[in-house]
Amino acid sequence: MKTTTIGGLARAGGVGVETIRYYQRRGLMPTPASGEGARRYSMEDFRRLRFIRSAQAAGFTLEEIGDLLAMDAADDRDRARDLARDRIAALDERIAGLQAARNALSRLADACARGGSGPCPILSAFDDS
Repeated sequence: MKTTTIGGLARAGGVGVETIRYYQRRGLMPTPASGEGARRYSMEDFRRLRFIRSAQAAGFTLEEIGDLLAMDAADDRDRARDLARDRIAALDERIAGLQAARNALSRLADACARGGSGPCPILSAFDDS
């Protein structure tokens, strides 16, 4: 991809045009100057879009992604590492919560499978919530 339109960039990045415009309004993506005709996006713009999407998939907020981009420009590895470690801690908490929910649901499914009289333990558990 040498240069492309916003539509081409959106297709290449697997997002909608409005997503790119939103990132531009948030300051995460540059808005190319409009020369003759449509604005053109470069491979560097594609790399930045891919970075944003990958960072989102890792659980970073758009604000944190903006911080990471600024840290990259300033070569601030210490802050980037601290932010990554904070994200890891948050993911560990979320994983622990999901694991606890999985274990509880597994116990309910096992209790339901044993049969017996009365309401299904799964339905009862969610009804009591």
